[in-house]
Amino acid sequence: MSRVYNFSAGPAVLPEVVLKEVAEEMMDYNGTGMSVMEMSHRSAAFQQIIDEAEQDLRDLMNIPDNYKVLFLQGGASQQFAMIPMNLMKNKVADYIVTGQWAKKAYQEAQKYGKANKIASSEDKTFSYIPDCSDLPVSPDADYVYICENNTIYGTKFKELPNTKGKLLVSDVSSCFLSEPVDVTKYGIIYGGVQKNIGPAGMVIVIIREDLITEDVLPGTPTMLTYKTHADAGSLYNTPNAYCIYVCGKVFKWLKAMGGLEEMKRRNEEKAKILYDFLDQSKLFKGTVVPKDRSLMNVPFVTGDKEMDAKFVKEAAAAGLVNLKGHRSVGGMRASIYNAMPREGVEALVAFMKKFEEENA
Repeated sequence: MSRVYNFSAGPAVLPEVVLKEVAEEMMDYNGTGMSVMEMSHRSAAFQQIIDEAEQDLRDLMNIPDNYKVLFLQGGASQQFAMIPMNLMKNKVADYIVTGQWAKKAYQEAQKYGKANKIASSEDKTFSYIPDCSDLPVSPDADYVYICENNTIYGTKFKELPNTKGKLLVSDVSSCFLSEPVDVTKYGIIYGGVQKNIGPAGMVIVIIREDLITEDVLPGTPTMLTYKTHADAGSLYNTPNAYCIYVCGKVFKWLKAMGGLEEMKRRNEEKAKILYDFLDQSKLFKGTVVPKDRSLMNVPFVTGDKEMDAKFVKEAAAAGLVNLKGHRSVGGMRASIYNAMPREGVEALVAFMKKFEEENA
């Protein structure tokens, strides 16, 4: 069986060179005579793996010294609780709801204090990013929260909201490392790694040091306190060691590819191929306002559920898999993360053209 083009939203496509390296080291990592999968997280060999992974990520994102990098479990969804538990000192936070995940984070925060929805695009099925230049930011808000790229709906913040001096917290799960980012604009920038970086089972949190304190909400579990993990260098308990190892390989691959400037260039090029086709197609249409389109997740529809299902089925038979849209919206979605080669997008567009001709 040859490799397919995998358009899954996550767990998602990984760079082939990384998969091959990992396969070669499966039985014997670096002369240790064992796999990283069975290695103690307290060993010198693993300490080197996690240190290098962190340093490479710092290099890629130009992370300033006053930010900590934490490799945590529980995925991005656990951060929906962890953020208010650690940051809600005034018990007030503002949320911009532009999709399912921001909405879930907003609902979770209500358990810990007053969460205000200060902007939303739910009125048009999250198909756009609201104007965030002059929002009613609460004077006593502890932070303003966004989900920067909406995996399900295919929208992306092209500019960050004006938080009027308040701390910005951002979930970047599905656009992590897809383009350069100014970390200093955020108090916390975090993301699940299973979309654009590595295997499922981990979240990376980049947090400004002054936000890491013992002053958390009463009852916050030890494991959900940022200080616990920051003080222990992400090794308070057994971390997702194998995932850290694979992510580290991906960071090295990104560096070898030319870093985040180059990834942005490639991603724009790939997305343009698909969006240009959608904009002139008679059968398929994109669902997002053009100015807010994501480079990573591209939802589209034919307008006919049966036709959509036929397309997904025939595409899979042609080696273009996981194109079915999220169950909450239907249609199709092509996730074209960093590791999706340009050839994959070209093959998809060629197939869409052929399908359109046959089903016009």
